[in-house]
Amino acid sequence: MLGAAPAHAARLPDADQAFLTARDAFRANDEKKLARAAQATGGHVLEPWVGYWQLRLRLEDRAAENVQWYLTRNAGSLLAEQLRRDWLKVLGKKGDWTHFNEQAPLVVGDDPDIACYALQSRWRLAESSNQAAGRDNNVRDESVLAEVRTYWNAPKELPEGCVPLANALLQSGKWGATQVWMRVRLLADANLLGAARRALDHLPRGEMPDMRQFDAALNSPVRALEIAAALATRTQRELYLIAVTRVARNDPLLAMSYWQAKVRAQFPAEDNAWLLTQVATTAARKLMPEAVAWFAQAEAADAAMGLALNDEQQAWRARIAMRQDSWSEVRAAIERMSTQARNDPAWIYWMGRALRASAGPVQTPQPPVSLNAPPNAQQLARAQFARIAGDYSYYGRLAAEELGLPMQLPPPAAGASADEMAAAAANPGLRRALALYRLDMRTEGTREWAWSIRGMDDRSLLAAAELARRNELWDRAINTADRTIASHDFNLRYLAPYRDILAGAAKARALEEPLVLGLVRQESRFISGAKSGVGASGLMQLMPATAKWVAHKLGLKDYSWARVHEPAVNAQLGTAYLRQVLDDLDGFPVLAAAAYNAGPGRARKWRDTRPLEGAVYVESIPFNETRDYVKKVMANTVFYSAVLGGEPVSLKARLGTIAARSGADRLAALKDDPTP
Repeated sequence: MLGAAPAHAARLPDADQAFLTARDAFRANDEKKLARAAQATGGHVLEPWVGYWQLRLRLEDRAAENVQWYLTRNAGSLLAEQLRRDWLKVLGKKGDWTHFNEQAPLVVGDDPDIACYALQSRWRLAESSNQAAGRDNNVRDESVLAEVRTYWNAPKELPEGCVPLANALLQSGKWGATQVWMRVRLLADANLLGAARRALDHLPRGEMPDMRQFDAALNSPVRALEIAAALATRTQRELYLIAVTRVARNDPLLAMSYWQAKVRAQFPAEDNAWLLTQVATTAARKLMPEAVAWFAQAEAADAAMGLALNDEQQAWRARIAMRQDSWSEVRAAIERMSTQARNDPAWIYWMGRALRASAGPVQTPQPPVSLNAPPNAQQLARAQFARIAGDYSYYGRLAAEELGLPMQLPPPAAGASADEMAAAAANPGLRRALALYRLDMRTEGTREWAWSIRGMDDRSLLAAAELARRNELWDRAINTADRTIASHDFNLRYLAPYRDILAGAAKARALEEPLVLGLVRQESRFISGAKSGVGASGLMQLMPATAKWVAHKLGLKDYSWARVHEPAVNAQLGTAYLRQVLDDLDGFPVLAAAAYNAGPGRARKWRDTRPLEGAVYVESIPFNETRDYVKKVMANTVFYSAVLGGEPVSLKARLGTIAARSGADRLAALKDDPTP
């Protein structure tokens, strides 16, 4: 199996061993050892990797012609793209704008560091033109400075190439303390406290806060608010605002108690609008019904100044409103999103739901409608659902069910022909990916594979997916088949490796086989050796403590962590844990999926004080990763049921109605997850 690690490096062919030696030399920054190993890799399928490593070491010292030779020789490859990106950052740092401007237009996709150096190149060009024409150097490309604001106003570290541009804006007086404080607020809200402290260095000397007071606002915000005296200066007011938002992270109601009318009166209107928006968004993420009213106040304050909530804030306004059955608020929030956000399948579906709710119950039979009459809300809702009902996705399936359309898998595409398979096998990038997987370099292999299938048509994708399946690269087979647009093979898209093992484990725990397969597809894509960044392992991605606890509960005498990668052991432990959380959470698969990803305590906490539609529960999960995970597990379950020929059950029925949170739930949630 190509995904397996070699048992002993000594058993590898000499060229493979030389390649691994070259890799280790690169990681150790040993240029001489890398050069020696490179001599033995000539003609190897992975020789381009060795060449990349040789250039990448000391790239700042490499001659331009040597780098350009590699880029030409390996044009269109992942490695050429990566080397070009690496080189552009070196060129930008050096200020070699001639070579930079030759290569920058060839970059595929976005890279903030390169984009900032490109802005700096344009800015320097304008500066040179001004000098040549005898104009003031303050007259520069205004579009450059406007684009820098995008990076400045993002809650992230400022890319290196944008630092000189931001400094120029500040030194020229085009930006002042207002822009600096807004960046400090953003960084503090994102918990990038070191970056927030560094941003303060841009303030005028008279506005620099005492760092002890700044740290107190960040780390002891309640105390900072209690001892706050006069709010006469900009600095005092900014520290107060930051402290209030820090309190809101744990207790939005307490935060709002520090924002009474007497305090608000000492702040400009834009600060009041900003604070209300921050607290409302935080409260919505905590699923607090008070957020609905706070969003209304924030929007009114913004509207008075011609401002608006951003897409993320409108999304949380919609989510908390749907939990309160306030569908007019859901509709208003979606209508105020950007065009791009409104066209996301999630908000297409929920706009349909909001329109349908405003139309009231469907009348049967429908009254005749004049050809000249504008469409009513019910018709508008159906039009929204129809936009995505053909998608084989979570929202596509929900929309189809709103229209009463039964589950129908697409007709299976014809299998890949011999010529199509030969073309896939001969693809240089796929060949390198297979070789990397064979040498247990899974991360590099996945990058090569993903790059190589970009732009492939459906037939090529299906051939590549079949190539992956034949090599037992289940994750690549699934992900590649998932990309087809018009011609589909759901037997590839919803592969079921280890089905006998997983089905047996599911049956032993009285679990639905499609649910187990759907969870494994999302957790590991059936890669038995999969390891997550946080330490989860195996088909069902078990954490060490969880696996040990379940093994003890099952009375496994021969259990050891080393066995978790064995499919049978992992399936036995994983299904037992899934059964446990399913039973503890009243048999709701949605809650079990949420618990499997984020912990049972959080799954309990996200319930409401009254019964809640399953789709609304999922949509309002506060963690982006968990929300996406649950949607995919539930959609996988429906599609596996169809692929395996089971009794069709609608997605909406599987999502169900989540029972109200009980007092026992609240205590258990606090015990399992004491964080707010």
